[in-house]
Amino acid sequence: MDFDMESMASAIGVSVPVLRFLLCFVATIPASFLVRFIPGAFTRHVYSAFTGASLSYLSFGFSSNLHFLVPMLLGYAAMLLCRRRCGAITFFLGFGYLIGCHVYYMSGDAWKEGGIDATGALMVLTLKVISCAMNYNDGLLKEDGLREAQKKNRLLKLPSLIEYFGYCLCCGSHFAGPVYEIKDYLEWTERKGIWAKSEKGPPPSPYGATIRALIQAAFCMGLYVYLVPHFPLTIFTDPVYQEWGFWKRLGYQYMCGFTARWKYYFIWSISEAAVIISGLGFSGWTESSPPKPKWDRAKNVDILGVELAKSAVTLPLVWNIQVSTWLRYYVYERLIQNGKKPGFFQLLATQTVSAVWHGLYPGYIIFFVQSALMIAGSRVLYRWQQATSNALFKKMVVFINFAYTLLVLNYSCVGFMVLSLHETLASYGSVYYIGTILPIVLVLLGYIIKPAKPVRSKARKEQ
Repeated sequence: MDFDMESMASAIGVSVPVLRFLLCFVATIPASFLVRFIPGAFTRHVYSAFTGASLSYLSFGFSSNLHFLVPMLLGYAAMLLCRRRCGAITFFLGFGYLIGCHVYYMSGDAWKEGGIDATGALMVLTLKVISCAMNYNDGLLKEDGLREAQKKNRLLKLPSLIEYFGYCLCCGSHFAGPVYEIKDYLEWTERKGIWAKSEKGPPPSPYGATIRALIQAAFCMGLYVYLVPHFPLTIFTDPVYQEWGFWKRLGYQYMCGFTARWKYYFIWSISEAAVIISGLGFSGWTESSPPKPKWDRAKNVDILGVELAKSAVTLPLVWNIQVSTWLRYYVYERLIQNGKKPGFFQLLATQTVSAVWHGLYPGYIIFFVQSALMIAGSRVLYRWQQATSNALFKKMVVFINFAYTLLVLNYSCVGFMVLSLHETLASYGSVYYIGTILPIVLVLLGYIIKPAKPVRSKARKEQ
């Protein structure tokens, strides 16, 4: 068996641990498919927890499940013993343990060298544990002071241990996400809410949407395998790269970012297929006639939305969608004081949490600080666009925002890929830090060139 694994891994150009992970990761699809035929909510929880733990064991070894148990049990103990503070306790303990694992395993280096470990799955699991504890904490609060997301997701009753374990490990969905709410998971297992039979009929068939996701996954992997040999990341410190002209270096950075994204598109397409085929990915019906099923709960990326983004502000809505939603609900919105508007502090704090969640590499930290600057600069362009009534000028600003987003995104993401401070600064410096200077200049100009506020009519003022 080892010989076969080695031969297969060599044939597709990956290490044996990565091949083992990929096989287990793809196995989440049949595991999720079979849950449709499991009778009873309790049995579904047991099956979800068992398949998740088994796939983790086969992929990462026995120690992975021990690592997963730590934040899971800490979070459950906090909910059981200290409900009023369980959200904050779980947040800091969960992130503390995750950071410790990041530092101990230095997983970023392993991933760059073709290795893999359980910290990627632990990252997803940490978010699920924290959201569960925060929602149970919100169950004590009055609805009047809660945001819509808090009202929808709050838990009035403590989930049982088997419900909690089933949610955390559900059929291997912790491997790469998507992150979803425990309230949705409980309604799905109990066939309540949108999963109950209604006047629109039973929940729709998932097979068409699953096939679409699998075709997308095959295309993404094929394109990634084709592109990746042509754009190695090691070139940023190569003397040959330094001999290129400015535009060629900038173009190479764009192609490196473009190439790397297809790997994530592949991974998220597989995880989307698994969640859809289980039925959990169903998120309701459209308002059209006849109504069509929506599968947004499983969707983690909008490929065209990323590659053709007109503004950096829209990127969190189309890239790693469920994690971006988690960050908005559990970090960004909870830092906004009542009666005040969010500002750069909330944005920077959210991006910092995202950076720490990924790992403590300089490249991650720099990338997410860059992201905060990129979004802030894009907001300035958007305000200028909205302030003008000149159609030609408006179109020109829209194009500038598109070009700005394309340039700064692919410049910034080099740090996310190479991770080390030396390589990050080498790549940024090779294009004269253009992707850092542009957002800062735009933010500063935003304070100087402030668009005039629309004048309200006298009649409207008197209303």
